[in-house]
Amino acid sequence: MNLRPLVPLLVAASIMLAGNGVQGTLIAIRGAQEGFSTSLIGFMGTAYFGGFLLGCVMISRMLNAVGHIRTFAALAAIAASGTLLLVLLLNGPAWIAIRFVMGFCFSGLFTTIESWLNSSVDNSGRGRLLSIYRIIDIVAVTGAQFILPAFGTGGFTVFAVMAVMITMSLVPVSLADRSSPTPPRDIHFDMKGIWRLSPLACIGCLAIGATNSAFRLIGPVYAQDIGLSITSVATFMSAGIFGGAILQYPLGYWSDKHDRRVVLMAASGGAVVAGLFLGFGAGVSPIANYAGIFLFGAFALPLYSLSVAHANDYAEPTQYVMVSAGLMFCFSAGAMVGPFVSSFVVELYAPPALFTYTSAVHATLIVATLWRMRVRGPVPAARRGAFTMLLRTSPLLARLAGNGKMRKTDEPKQSTNPGDTAKDLSA
Repeated sequence: MNLRPLVPLLVAASIMLAGNGVQGTLIAIRGAQEGFSTSLIGFMGTAYFGGFLLGCVMISRMLNAVGHIRTFAALAAIAASGTLLLVLLLNGPAWIAIRFVMGFCFSGLFTTIESWLNSSVDNSGRGRLLSIYRIIDIVAVTGAQFILPAFGTGGFTVFAVMAVMITMSLVPVSLADRSSPTPPRDIHFDMKGIWRLSPLACIGCLAIGATNSAFRLIGPVYAQDIGLSITSVATFMSAGIFGGAILQYPLGYWSDKHDRRVVLMAASGGAVVAGLFLGFGAGVSPIANYAGIFLFGAFALPLYSLSVAHANDYAEPTQYVMVSAGLMFCFSAGAMVGPFVSSFVVELYAPPALFTYTSAVHATLIVATLWRMRVRGPVPAARRGAFTMLLRTSPLLARLAGNGKMRKTDEPKQSTNPGDTAKDLSA
């Protein structure tokens, strides 16, 4: 695999991942500084994921209409402008509207980049490219948190820096090779069919959407309330994200060898314990909080990839993209609810109640797993596929995760019958 032509796209991806990773933290911290209520900050998270969900549905049409470069340029310009408007319009309703637009833009930007990457690599190189992409994600998102203490969360500067980052992502894309990647077809999916395929995977993605979004958007409020400085808040958020990366592969390897539902239940149990530790042991010491959030991320964040892997055990290779799209829909639906509900819990009780909320959600997932284990036997070992860590950026990432298993000849033709959505799949 020749990486050289892909370097501009990977640079643009790193900038997008960093900007997206730090904006949620900044919104929570700056919103609190501006006197916004926790519930209002939570609703901003709901608006963001509402826009993100709309972007997953709409962007492929834009790519087909005007191509990759123009789509990326338009969305990056809107996202950079929206970042500046956040500091120019310091009021709640404006921020809610801007965050909705930003969710749409970031969803479209990731879909554009990942569609382009998919078109630029053959099946033999997909696994290596996905590994590089995951490393970029971990480094970019964890490192970006420290933009906040470096430039401060007050005033105009940090928003200007983020707007510059988004604008600069246009440079590598604009100067990349002049090829015209084939735009992706619309991804059709049948939620009833996906539910029949794996109810537990749908429930798992709803749960991780509801908890992960709460951690990313309300977590900074919790961290500030227990007395952490801006630098410590950045460290706190980075520890959770990094923890999620560390345990992905051990849990995934375990799930390849045993019933994935057992691993899903064990990881949920770990997230419950870590959440209760943070909820009831808040403020013991900064080190204890870092350790608690590291363990929370380590157990909670892999639940999405475990759920997708469990669903794919029942799916045919040609259904992987459809399954990814449907489960991302479930994740986004949960992510719309999570910040809104958790913010009200925090307002009613106190910021540490955030992790009591996440523990309740993860405990519900344990109950759902036990229910499914009673009504359905385990997937035979011969049918289980290899676990793959997935980013929650676009459904098209499932094509990279195919690692050569899904040949072009396996991709079904587009059906003209709307009722064929369970088999009408495309990448």
